[in-house]
Amino acid sequence: MFQLIQIIFIGLFRFCYFALLDTLGLNGTRRMNDSENKSEIIVKGNGTELNNTKALQGRAKRKMITQKMALSLIDVARIKGEDERIPGYWNTFHCQSRVVSSEGKLYGDYCKQRICTVCSSIRKAQIMNQYLPILREWDEPYFVTLTVKAVPAKWLEGRVKDLLRAFKIITERYRKRHQRGKGKQLIGLKSLECNFNPQAKTYNPHLHLIVPNGEIAETLVNEWCKLWTSKFVSSAAQNSQPIRDREKCLMEVVKYGSKIFTEPDLKKKTKQNCSPFIYVSALDNILWAMKGHRIFDRCGFNAETSYKRKAGKSMPLKKYDQWDFDPAQSDWVNSESDEVLTGYMPPAELTVLLANNINLLIE
Repeated sequence: MFQLIQIIFIGLFRFCYFALLDTLGLNGTRRMNDSENKSEIIVKGNGTELNNTKALQGRAKRKMITQKMALSLIDVARIKGEDERIPGYWNTFHCQSRVVSSEGKLYGDYCKQRICTVCSSIRKAQIMNQYLPILREWDEPYFVTLTVKAVPAKWLEGRVKDLLRAFKIITERYRKRHQRGKGKQLIGLKSLECNFNPQAKTYNPHLHLIVPNGEIAETLVNEWCKLWTSKFVSSAAQNSQPIRDREKCLMEVVKYGSKIFTEPDLKKKTKQNCSPFIYVSALDNILWAMKGHRIFDRCGFNAETSYKRKAGKSMPLKKYDQWDFDPAQSDWVNSESDEVLTGYMPPAELTVLLANNINLLIE
């Protein structure tokens, strides 16, 4: 009951705060950076092409989701008394809240937080460009899942550490054998994921891997089960299968690292009888259990490819348009003309999910 009262109070506070901002705008309060007051600014990076409407609308969708999730995570952190988490969530909330356009390009600063779906999509593209050429050179790549039995929230952080430590023990053992000329080296691409079961209130951290062949896949599964023993793992829960579509599989593995930070698969979820929910307290637990660990990584090889990410240079702008993200319109609005940037219209099911189906209760 106390948690419910806290949630209601926080909701009323946020409603009054945003209503006050709305009133100031409606009363004709002078906006900052009107055309006559514009000063030179410095932008970084290569910018995004303004004529790529699909990409811009995708960014608007991710920005809309990220802001809603960040606010919900701030509420949960306050209820839990974990105030040290709040600044990071506010940083995510403000990511890309203000952008500028000039000469057909869009520029803005990025928070680079894991919870941010805007930044996650950029990391995904970078990983695809870097590792897909390597994956195409492997003769018979396999997809592998290594998992352990689910645990309650209080054991999650320790289980994530043990999971990664166990994988390192196995790969280091084979690396040393390979150096002595007594065996193969285990190489592959690895991502860390964690699911939440709202019925059992348990967490299932696990690893997804892409490896060059079935021999390495079989070795990993056997060594995993042997190291953990049947007390902690079920051999039937491990997975190993050949890959048919390499690009699609890599996209799925990369997505695993950020799947808990994005909206659920609505088409798949809505086929079920129950409505989908986002359990924000569980998401907060997962984020902090994974803090300090790499979500995506390679093992056993160096990523030397022809792909090189071009670092954008900083440059000054004197002529530009400023756009501020308006949650009510799910889009960026020009600070002078009130024109919207992308024309994005969120689907009804996503709007309903973010408005009604976010669970803030602490389990």
